[in-house]
Order: sequence, then C-alpha cells, then structure tokens
Amino acid sequence: MRYRQSTLKALLALVAVGAAAQAIAQQSVTSNETFKAMIGKWEISNADRDRTCHLTFKADPSGTLFKLEVDKACPEQMPELKGVTGWTIGGLDLVKLMDGKGKSIFEFSEVESGIFEAQRPGEGIFFMQNAAAAAGAASISQDQMAGDWGVVRGSGKTVCTITLTNAAAGDDAFALKLKPGCEAFVTGFGPAAWYLDRGELVLKSKAGRFWRFEANDPTNWQRVPEGREPVNLVRQ
Repeated sequence: MRYRQSTLKALLALVAVGAAAQAIAQQSVTSNETFKAMIGKWEISNADRDRTCHLTFKADPSGTLFKLEVDKACPEQMPELKGVTGWTIGGLDLVKLMDGKGKSIFEFSEVESGIFEAQRPGEGIFFMQNAAAAAGAASISQDQMAGDWGVVRGSGKTVCTITLTNAAAGDDAFALKLKPGCEAFVTGFGPAAWYLDRGELVLKSKAGRFWRFEANDPTNWQRVPEGREPVNLVRQ
C-alpha cells in the first residue's frame, strides 16, 4: 500500500514538473518580439498570389501550442494547411504552423519588415504578411504608379529622375526611362523595367538585379532592406 502511495506521489510530482516546464516554455515564447508582432490577422499566399488564405494568430495557449483560427475558405484555397491546429515560435524566430501530432507544416522566416517566407519542397515558396497591409498593398494599381519619380539618397539629395511607363517590357514588367543627369549610383545599377510584387515596387536592371521598395505613403517609397543610407522614390 505504501509502495502504491509513493508511486502515485512520484507520478503526480512528474506531472507537476511537466506542467511547470510547459508553462515556462510558453512564457518564454510569449515574451518573444516576433510572437507579439504576429498576434492578429495574416494572409498567406503562394508565389503567384492566385491562392490566398487568412489566418488569425492568437496568444491563447492550446496545449504546447497557441490557438490559430483558419478562415473557412482556406481548405479550398490552401490545402497545404490541412491538419494545422496551432502555432508557435521556433529557433531563429521561425513562425511555425503545426499539426495535431506536433509536426511542422510551415516554417516562416521574416525576409523583410512584416513579410515572411516559407518554402515547401516540390511546392515552391509561400508568403505571409499582415492582412491589413496586404489589403492596402493590393489597392495600389499600375496606373497609380506611372509617372515621374525622384531617386533620393541619404539626407534628401535627388540623384536621378525616372519615369515609370505603362509600356510592356516582358514577363509582366513595364519599361522605365532615366532622365538626363542621373548619377552613377543609379546608372551603375541600370534599371530597365518595373513591376508591383505583393505590394512592393520592384526595379529590375538590365543585368537581372533588383531594387525593392515598400510604401511609406503613396508618394514616398523606401528601398528595402535599408542599407547604410536610405534610398527613396518620391513622386515628382
């Protein structure tokens, strides 16, 4: 009898230790800055952005994970999410979408401010961004972007004026022109085409290099990631 009682006490102690360890682990995750930034509604899309899905990340614990609400349209739009029951933050601040067996279905890493990327072997790249930001980005049209823009470096010096045109330049891109007087910073890059990609403005060079910009407002776009000095495109 005493043996059974001591065994029961030992088992209860182990359960208590396990629960305490889980609570400490969750507390460590919830104090993570990436975790805090994820709370709310986000949009996942494939690379072509012809399939999208909205998820709501919550801070409420659900076992060893945290609660995740999946929109009703997701199973049809994004069958890759089948079986996902919760989320957590893993090493290197990965945002992990997990199934009920503890298997990671998606692991998103932040590649630019507020934009996450995940790759699934054989299925390509998927993107995730805040739903409000995605909705705002989607509202910017090609026609709104066409016209003259100043390339501004550092403290405010305009080093070039470029014209974004509506003339097709292949691969869903459009031609751009440099006005006379551009500095080597721009001519050395050699921008030849532009297009909008998931709310970002992309300039493509003749050599296949890219400059990417995100909107501070509709008339001012900042290059990302930011280098030693900021570079902006400002509507003229």
